[in-house]
Amino acid sequence: MGILSRASYVIRSKVNSILNRAEDPTETLDYSYEQMRDELQDVKQGIADLTTQKKRLEIQKRRLEENVEKHNRQAREAVQQDRDDLARQALEKKNSKMQQIEEIEGQIAELQSTQDSLVEKKNELQSRIEEFRTKKETMKARYEAAEASTRVSEAMTGVGDEMEDVGRAIERAEDRTDEMEARSQAMDELQDTGAFDDALSDKDSIDRELEEVSSDREVEAELETLKSEAGTGGNGGGSGSTDDVEAELSDLEAEVEESDAETADSEVDVETENVDTETENVDAENR
Repeated sequence: MGILSRASYVIRSKVNSILNRAEDPTETLDYSYEQMRDELQDVKQGIADLTTQKKRLEIQKRRLEENVEKHNRQAREAVQQDRDDLARQALEKKNSKMQQIEEIEGQIAELQSTQDSLVEKKNELQSRIEEFRTKKETMKARYEAAEASTRVSEAMTGVGDEMEDVGRAIERAEDRTDEMEARSQAMDELQDTGAFDDALSDKDSIDRELEEVSSDREVEAELETLKSEAGTGGNGGGSGSTDDVEAELSDLEAEVEESDAETADSEVDVETENVDTETENVDAENR
């Protein structure tokens, strides 16, 4: 196979593939049906033209037959008048007309045979067209039903082009949601560890630890002062100052206990919320 033959074969195969993808069976069936109807109309037109020609020949034959009768009368009259020459001329014309009539009759017979053949073919073609129309409608109904079933199946299985786009959109939304959730959790973790304090203030981790130590020392110093005052009051003072100190210590202990209780309650609430959240996540995964 030469280069040009191979190129022609490849081009024809590509064109055929494109046409197969673009072809709609229902439109093809309708077009074929219309083509057959056009052919039937052409056959009918041909039969009509043929019949017209046959009728013209029949009219011409009748006129020749009338001329034959006329020449017969002329010959008789000429014989009666002893004009054999005129009778001979009339008979010659009669014979000429008779020959023409025979030729016309042959042509009419041929046209009649052709007409009968065309009528038979027309009836056969018309029957085939009716059969094709019934088959066409059946095939169109089957194709449309199969196409609808395919669309439903693709929609249910998610393998169609539109459902594939929807699936990809859902995947992108899920990826985006996972990314935002991870980012939010990362921000919370960094905020809890104090990694963002540098952006909010000029203190670093060392400054925060020193402040905590200083605060603890101040509390210890104040506690020692209270203890010293309590000891001094017990040695030289009256019971009134001791009672006041004891009352202050009791109030301080009550405040500390109340603060500890509130802290414990808040921790219990947080743990309860965490347990509820974990329970909801487990239920969602089970669903």
